Amino acid sequence: MTRSLPAYSVLRESCTEIAEAAAAEIMRIYAGDLGVRNKADKSPVTDADHAAEAVILAGLRELTPGIAIVAEEEMAAGRKPTLDGGPFWLVDPLDGTKEFIKRNGEFTVNIALIEEGRPTLGIVLAPATGLLWRGVATLGADKRERGGAFTAIATRSPPPQGLTACASRSHAIYSDLDIWFRNQGLTVAERLEAGSSLKFCLIAEGRADIYPRFGPTSEWDTAAGQGVLEAAGGEVVTVNGKPLTYGHPPFLNPHFIARTKAAR
Repeated sequence: MTRSLPAYSVLRESCTEIAEAAAAEIMRIYAGDLGVRNKADKSPVTDADHAAEAVILAGLRELTPGIAIVAEEEMAAGRKPTLDGGPFWLVDPLDGTKEFIKRNGEFTVNIALIEEGRPTLGIVLAPATGLLWRGVATLGADKRERGGAFTAIATRSPPPQGLTACASRSHAIYSDLDIWFRNQGLTVAERLEAGSSLKFCLIAEGRADIYPRFGPTSEWDTAAGQGVLEAAGGEVVTVNGKPLTYGHPPFLNPHFIARTKAAR
């Protein structure tokens, strides 16, 4: 079913404002009691997850009435939208909840627009640092530091000495990754650990080259980062080399590799 959407430039600026409003709620709670508890699946959730999601849902519903929204806490509460093949939003209001609880600053607000299974817009904002990355398939990718102007970003060609590989701070198992890199004939010269969707952004801005993920993730964990990375010239593929796509209930991803195209 065809949906009418505002221009991508309008969506990008409006989603930037929505993400910033959600980030303000997150930092308000970050300064005090986090309200930590466990969801039914035993994963942690905080007051900030719910407060940020409420801001994002309200903003997106006003911006694009009638467009479905798949959001992490809504899904956890059993409020699952019906997807009919049209565009929809994927939202993780606080990606990196474990990092948020640790208060290490490595958590993000993620907003992605999905069309025909692919992220055509991605917003990733790190509330603790004020760093914000954006990507639109037809407009490219850019980044802004707190209080600064947006500057264009793009992936790099890996240096001759080898790749810089990203790993999740909470899930890094280097022995498994080492085996995979060796089997792929890839040389890793440096490793970076980072929480949440920051790993996609490190590749998008040319500070890293590859992020293999062989553990469980949900679609809302990756869509915004993929949107930024692909707009910057990178790609996210399954282990079979197919593009990572979205809109597959129960919204669980297969294993994937995020990378600059030069790191194939």
